[in-house]
Amino acid sequence: MSSMKVRLGMIGALSLTVAACGSDADDDDEVTAYCVNQNTYQSDGSYQVIDDDYCDDDGYHGSHGGYFWYYGGAYKGSRIYKGTTVKPKGAHITTTSGKTLQRGGFGSRSSSGG
Repeated sequence: MSSMKVRLGMIGALSLTVAACGSDADDDDEVTAYCVNQNTYQSDGSYQVIDDDYCDDDGYHGSHGGYFWYYGGAYKGSRIYKGTTVKPKGAHITTTSGKTLQRGGFGSRSSSGG
C-alpha cells in the first residue's frame, strides 16, 4: 500500500514539473510579430499583414483602432494565419521590421509596443 502512495506521489510531482515547463515558450524560441487589421479577417482565419507603424506605439497610429500584433503563424502572400493574438511568454519576439517587442528567457516580462 505504501509503495502505491509513493508511485502516485511521484506521478503527481512529475505532472506538475511537466506542466510548469510546458506552459511558456522555450528560452530559444524566436517568434515574429505581424501587424494586422482586424477588419481584414477572412473565413480561412487569416489577416492582411500591414505596416508595423500601425501597431507600434511609437508609430503614427499606435496599437488602437483595430490594429494588433499577431504572433507566429504561416505567412502566405500578404496574409498571415495559424498564429495567435496572445503574446508568447519566454520567447524572443521581433516584428517584421526587426524591432524587438520582447526578449526571450526565463521570466522575461519586458516589452515595448502593442
